[in-house]
Amino acid sequence: MQDAPFYLTMAATGLIAITILSISLLHGWREWVAYKRMELREMHHMAQNGDNMGPNATSRIEIADLKERLKKLEAIAAGVEL
Repeated sequence: MQDAPFYLTMAATGLIAITILSISLLHGWREWVAYKRMELREMHHMAQNGDNMGPNATSRIEIADLKERLKKLEAIAAGVEL
């Protein structure tokens, strides 16, 4: 029983450390969720106002395909063999 105060102190210190860590992680999680909600609201607002959100990957591929077809048509019109 002589080591009881030591073990109680270590257990209390560990419990306090876990509590502080848990509170910090919970605060960080809530801030991250708030940030993502803000991003979603901004995207929703831009979509409602008709703001251009920039090209996505699909439209970029389609544009590249159209440019390639245009080059082929120009070559055909100029009489160049591909």
